[in-house]
Amino acid sequence: MILNIRIDHKTADIQTMEKGVSYLNDLFQYLDSNYTISEFIPIQTCNRTEYYFKLNDYNDSNLIFKQINDKLKEYNALIAEKDDDALLHILRLASGLESMIIGEDQILGQIKDALAKSKKEGTSGIVLNTIFTKAIHVGQVARNKTTINQGSVSIGSAAVDLSEEVHGDLTNKKVLVIGAGKMGVLVAKALAEKQLKAIMVSNRTHDKAVELANELGGHAIRFNLLNITLADVDVIISATGAPHPILTKEKMSKGIPKDRRESVIIVDIANPRDVEEEVKELGIKVFDIDDLRDIADKNQKMREKSAKEVELIIDEELTLLKKSLKHLQVEPLIGDIRSEMETVRINETKKALRKLGDLSKKDKKIVNNLTKSVVDKIFYDFVNNIRSAAEEDETEVINTLKFLMQKD
Repeated sequence: MILNIRIDHKTADIQTMEKGVSYLNDLFQYLDSNYTISEFIPIQTCNRTEYYFKLNDYNDSNLIFKQINDKLKEYNALIAEKDDDALLHILRLASGLESMIIGEDQILGQIKDALAKSKKEGTSGIVLNTIFTKAIHVGQVARNKTTINQGSVSIGSAAVDLSEEVHGDLTNKKVLVIGAGKMGVLVAKALAEKQLKAIMVSNRTHDKAVELANELGGHAIRFNLLNITLADVDVIISATGAPHPILTKEKMSKGIPKDRRESVIIVDIANPRDVEEEVKELGIKVFDIDDLRDIADKNQKMREKSAKEVELIIDEELTLLKKSLKHLQVEPLIGDIRSEMETVRINETKKALRKLGDLSKKDKKIVNNLTKSVVDKIFYDFVNNIRSAAEEDETEVINTLKFLMQKD
């Protein structure tokens, strides 16, 4: 049985999610004590804690699943899914359909890391490795063939997109971020990927500005020296918590030379606004949070449309994954049959060569290749039929073959 147990942003608030690690650790001990876990992979992010388990096959997996769900009632907001539902979830997760921001890319890297770590620690095996490898593939296909991850849908990232839209490209531009709070951090990190000529951070609490600037490889500017800094910046993104405007018309007219004002843009994502309305009268382009919401909403709708295309990709890939897992169930049987056939082939080939007498190396090789070719051709159809039986859940056929392979 494939089992997924999770707590995420859909089922819990942040306080409950913080307890999720403890919940799942307790539950892991329960499962390990009462059932046989042959493989497991944990996934932990800021918005979810999950475990994928491969439990040894039981005659009544529905009964086992009911027992586990009864145990889950002790823990708030935990969800359990098994087999096809669990497989569907990991494909949706890797594709970004289960994220708070549809189509975000970070989850795909987190799934890759979870798989790599579990392989290294030896907690995963052929079944979960197959499932997670398929999930990573599906996540990559979803992003390559659709626009599920295109266009910013967060206010912070939209501020960066808007800056690029106006300037064309932020490469070699100087950007000033005012405010080192949560929103300022998100904006600054998005900017850090743009190969800027310089990124500067200013904050009333200078230590916070220094900390963020160091993290980004930028420069911290003292808040009382903003006027000097304004002279040669290309983009200003302001996100303070000030109760009144900090970028006034007077300050901007003194700080930015007339010949540069039309090339400077200000993105004000503060609430209340950091930029005085009259700054626009200087010819400086000023955008506020409403402009960003329009961009984010437009991109969100585009991603939601793409999500339907991703669902179709997932449906096709889920069918292939289920087929692969059914093949895995009969691989040991196929291996046993192949080994037995090869043993018979080698023995019979040796008998034939002895009867044929003194043959050259070339002739011996021809005989050996002939017997190998005959066995391979027979085995090819044999394997296809076994795998087809597995796909169709023809357990009687599989059990009969297992019985025939038994030795006294």
